[in-house]
Amino acid sequence: MRQAVIVADSTADIPQSIASELGIHIVPMRLAFGDQSFVEGVDITAEEFYAKLTKSRELPTTSQTSPSQYAEVYRGLLDAHPGAPIISIHISSGMSGTYQSARLAKEMIEEELGQESGITVIDSLCASYGFGLQVVHAARLAGQGATVERIREEVERLGRERRLYFLVDTLEYLQKGGRIGKAAAILGNLLNIKPILSVDREGVIYAVDKARGRKKALSRVIELFVNDFGESKDLNVAVCDGVNPEGAAEMLSLLSQHFTLHEVVRTSIGAVVGTHVGPGILAVFMWPASGAGE
Repeated sequence: MRQAVIVADSTADIPQSIASELGIHIVPMRLAFGDQSFVEGVDITAEEFYAKLTKSRELPTTSQTSPSQYAEVYRGLLDAHPGAPIISIHISSGMSGTYQSARLAKEMIEEELGQESGITVIDSLCASYGFGLQVVHAARLAGQGATVERIREEVERLGRERRLYFLVDTLEYLQKGGRIGKAAAILGNLLNIKPILSVDREGVIYAVDKARGRKKALSRVIELFVNDFGESKDLNVAVCDGVNPEGAAEMLSLLSQHFTLHEVVRTSIGAVVGTHVGPGILAVFMWPASGAGE
């Protein structure tokens, strides 16, 4: 069997250098500021997006890639890599219809072929590098000649073992996007409340805790990770931000005081996810170093 081809949508927030090195095929999502349309990571960078976001009175709109667009991607890959299986990993179905679009595209291809396509579509049940880390691990395993079954097992294992928390600098964007009420957003901002959020086993965002002020919030995140991993001190980490490099550096410094960090990834939260959380977002993803990311 030929080496598996790995596909992901752009909300995985995988650094371009890593995606290129591992041959990961990124399918970009789209967004629009009014009548201006952009393709995430292609004709608008994260930096350009956040600069526009802070000046915009209304949130941009985001749109998932359609089944027909995914079918086109799959056709191209099947032609370019005859006989190779395709593993397509996507943002949580609890946050987006992207996974369903990819599933429908697979069905379209199989109807055209009149047989199994060799395409496997996986719901990551996460967002940003929370599933980017699964994609990267899948690509590394594919490069080692692992079977589809082994890769799927490993992707699912990482989904169970990863832990993540994220902070937003302001509740304004969650309020604009309808995630919380206006009164709660105003009160939270006045009191300098920093919600600590995560993603549950069903792939849905939920509130874990809250703290008053950034330093207390960062300290609380460290406590949560210590509770999560206990005596397991050897970990990989990814720290992702919008326009908050100082917060990312501080978080990495704190983590290094409590854990032995192996692979360390720094990346940006892209435009589609950033639309709903704002430029001050700081997300941290951790997973055991043994067997993954090495």
